[in-house]
Amino acid sequence: MIKAVVFDLGNVLLPFDYTPFTQALDAVEPGLSKIFSENYQHNYTGLHRAFERGDMSDSQFLDEVTAILHHKVSREHFCKIFSEVFRVNEDVAALLPKLRQNYRVFLLSNTNNIHRQYGWNKYSFLQHFEKLFLSYEVNAVKPEKKIYETVSSYSGLLPEEHIFIDDVADYAQGARDAGWDAIQFTGYDNLVKELQLRDIKF
Repeated sequence: MIKAVVFDLGNVLLPFDYTPFTQALDAVEPGLSKIFSENYQHNYTGLHRAFERGDMSDSQFLDEVTAILHHKVSREHFCKIFSEVFRVNEDVAALLPKLRQNYRVFLLSNTNNIHRQYGWNKYSFLQHFEKLFLSYEVNAVKPEKKIYETVSSYSGLLPEEHIFIDDVADYAQGARDAGWDAIQFTGYDNLVKELQLRDIKF
């Protein structure tokens, strides 16, 4: 019996698009976004994942990315444009207060402090979560088993009493490997169908 519904953030509740970010870089200097993309992707595992896992501080991350940009973008401006990439999936957000009437509702996200402080921390739907489990705070990223176990440890529920909703197949599978049920999010209509198949009330 499901007692806790756990949501991912990016591309479930908050679709994101980095086009405004790349445009902002190119507004500083044409081609700057390409320089950033090529270098950032090359160092993705060592830089992006380390930052999301909390192995790297905000200051260390900003030192790295501003160096990639040849110091043509200030740290403050980078934080601002790096985080103006989100919009709310209002249909999914509207499910949260309904689900909360019958279930404990949590957020589990691979994210970082810059995106939180400059990007998504302002959204009112966050009030519906009992607790936010953020990768940089728990020092683990999906699909590492530790991040799911952190949620289970806090909730005090059995693994099988959790269901996880994530757009990334590997992250949904990571939840299943931890003993949870999981739904790979492909859109609102499919999510509603999958919840109804499990007799989850909302």
